[in-house]
Parts: sequence; C-alpha cells; structure tokens
Amino acid sequence: MAKEWGYASHNGPDHWHELYPIAKGDNQSPIELHTKDIRHDPSLLPWSASYDPGSCKTILNNGKTCRVVFDDTYDRSMLRGGPLTGPYRLRQFHLHWGSSDDHGSEHTVDGVKYAAELHLVHWNPKYNTFGEALKQPDGIAVVGIFLKIGREKGEFQLFLDALDKVKTKGKEAPFTNFDPSCLFPACRDYWTYHGSFTTPPCEECIVWLLLKEPMTVSSDQMAKLRSLFSSAENEPPVPLVGNWRPPQPIKGRVVKASFK
Repeated sequence: MAKEWGYASHNGPDHWHELYPIAKGDNQSPIELHTKDIRHDPSLLPWSASYDPGSCKTILNNGKTCRVVFDDTYDRSMLRGGPLTGPYRLRQFHLHWGSSDDHGSEHTVDGVKYAAELHLVHWNPKYNTFGEALKQPDGIAVVGIFLKIGREKGEFQLFLDALDKVKTKGKEAPFTNFDPSCLFPACRDYWTYHGSFTTPPCEECIVWLLLKEPMTVSSDQMAKLRSLFSSAENEPPVPLVGNWRPPQPIKGRVVKASFK
C-alpha cells in the first residue's frame, strides 16, 4: 500500500509534496495573516448562508478529522455573496485542532494561533459535480472560523455530543437536523484570498472566507474533541490531535478585508 499521508514526522506536511506535488504550489493554504499588510476592498459584499438543517446527514471519523456530511445533490444549503460570483452548496464541515489549547488553528493572525479552526466546505454547482469543481480556481468556497477558549458554546455541544458515536477511525453515525450557521459569530467581517485545501491532495481551487471574529468554546469542549482516536477500534489507541498544517508561503498573493 502506498504511504498514507498524515500528521506524524514520517508522513506529515513536510512530506506531502512527495505524493502530491501541488503541495509545493504557488497558492497553498493555510497562510499567516499580517493585518498591517491587508487592504480593505470596498467592492467586497456581505456574505450570507442559508442552510437547511434537514440536509445534515452523518458524522464521520476518518482518522484525520471529524467530518459532518450534508446532502449536496441539489441547492439546499447555500453560501452566497462576499467574494463569490454565485451560490455555493455546503458539502461538509470539519475541524483542525492541536494537542493543547494554545495552538491548533491552521491560519494564524499576526502570529496568534487559535485552539482550533472550523472549515465549512462548499462547491460551485455551475461545475455540476464536486469532482469537477476541484479542478476550477473558483470551484470551492471555504468559510474558516477560529475557535478560541472562553465560555462554553451550547450550539457546539450538540456536535460534540455526537462524537461518542464515532470515537475511532472508520466510524460513521447519523447526525441530522443541525444547522451549522448556529456556530457563526455575530460579526460577519472576513478576510479573503485564493488558496488550497489544507489536506492532500491540496488542490488550489479555494476561495477562502476567514472570519475575523472567533467562535468561543470552553477548554472542556476542546478536550472532548481531543478524546477522538486516529486509530481503528481494533488497533492500539492513538489520540487524534495535532491535525493542522502549518502556514505556507504566500508567494505574492493578495489578502483582502471586507472591513476597514
């Protein structure tokens, strides 16, 4: 079997390009955001999400992250506006987190690392299939939300409570009637740039919307996320932590802000 990518020293981010050469491309994510270098773009519109809770289907532990999957066979749960030229369909959301509360996000803001980062992945239905969208520079739109430590977030707990059913790699369970827009911060200000998936194959097809305002969760809630395993049920237990890619070279790309 081919060497599988991961986050350990032998198969981690420094090795991904060996199997996936685009991982050393010119439009890779995440990046470091330096706010002093970011310009406000007055042409950037507000964004909006209208999600159908009925489109939420399953929760999955794939050994790399915990993912919630949505029905994207038609325009049910949609992202519009912002830097986007048309509506995008929600396909899944997942998270990246660290081994402790002081790191875990993939993007950083002026050197600040957050405890985790939530990615809501949408695709442009004008390309007919998700697979086709992956080949287009505007095929995918990801809303990224930072998680910082503070008071508990009740809406996030609904998701965390479902983790008990997917403790180990390969487990999947029904997870229905959840509207992830309940996790959005009140402020809709965002940064946007063109980048890639932060996991192999690292396709450079993403319009990023990174929300300026983080979502607040408790330290106990973060600990629940770290209680997952990257190993299967029949294997020695390996905690699922540290599933974040470090920032990549910006290579002349421009980051724009929707706010002054």
